[in-house]
Amino acid sequence: MHIEHVAIWTHHLERLKDFYTRYFNAAPSSKYTNSFTRFESYFLTFDTGARLELMQMPGVADGLNDAERQFTGYNHLAFAVGSQAAVDALTEELRRAGCRIIGEPRRTGDGYYESVILDPDGNRVEITI
Repeated sequence: MHIEHVAIWTHHLERLKDFYTRYFNAAPSSKYTNSFTRFESYFLTFDTGARLELMQMPGVADGLNDAERQFTGYNHLAFAVGSQAAVDALTEELRRAGCRIIGEPRRTGDGYYESVILDPDGNRVEITI
């Protein structure tokens, strides 16, 4: 058994697709559109086969999580980039691109080397080895 995919609602479908394809090497599917409900989505596939579904539809309310306050439920996506140097490099690239860094690269108490950034929608993304 494995997780088939994780999904994120957005109000900026193309912007979020472009972010994950550019910085995390995701391969996007063709856009699916349901003209009756005005639902649109992309499936993004990563090198390991993991998939992320990005979804947009009028009327979907904003989430409650933000960078300072957190609520139960989805918290973050984590991407393993292979080395401490790669964590540092991608974090700096994302900083230069205007992403907010909410956790500078560091070794955590449980042994992970990671940073945490916010994607363009404010979702937490952990970058780890």
